[in-house]
Amino acid sequence: MILSDFDLWNYIRSKRLYIEPFDESIVRENGVDLRLGRQVARLKKVDKILDLDAGYEPEEYYEIKEVDEIIIRPSERLLLHTVEYIKLPLDLMAFVNLRSTYARLGLMIPPTIVDANFEGQLTIELIGGPFPVKIKTGKRFIHLVFAKLTSPVVNPYSGKYQGQRGVTLPR
Repeated sequence: MILSDFDLWNYIRSKRLYIEPFDESIVRENGVDLRLGRQVARLKKVDKILDLDAGYEPEEYYEIKEVDEIIIRPSERLLLHTVEYIKLPLDLMAFVNLRSTYARLGLMIPPTIVDANFEGQLTIELIGGPFPVKIKTGKRFIHLVFAKLTSPVVNPYSGKYQGQRGVTLPR
């Protein structure tokens, strides 16, 4: 079952769904909009193989900066993060969607979900479209659609990205 704004308000007011900083304007008809944070990681074009099992130096594969605006180049892949830190209860998960304004500009994000019990800022991969696009930080850029699970999860998310802040690189 997808949650409506009425249901979302019940979860937020009862503090079962935590969002900080919170602004009432982010609650939409059937989800919550989250804003673009200031940190961006640009994937570098390198020939060196990244072996997750052997460890790696992130600076060799990513250029991370703090910015006030982001220019997304054609077909470029970036890692971005949300301003908001969220915490989901055991009976909710969320689908992450790019807001339609940005999708209409040719930008894309891969299919992404937020697991029940996840907490942290979201790190999102954004893929550039056919022409450069500039987005100022602080703008609403993704939309979370929440689904109520038929029962609370038995094995809640407690993975390596729990509690992340800022852009979090692959671990």
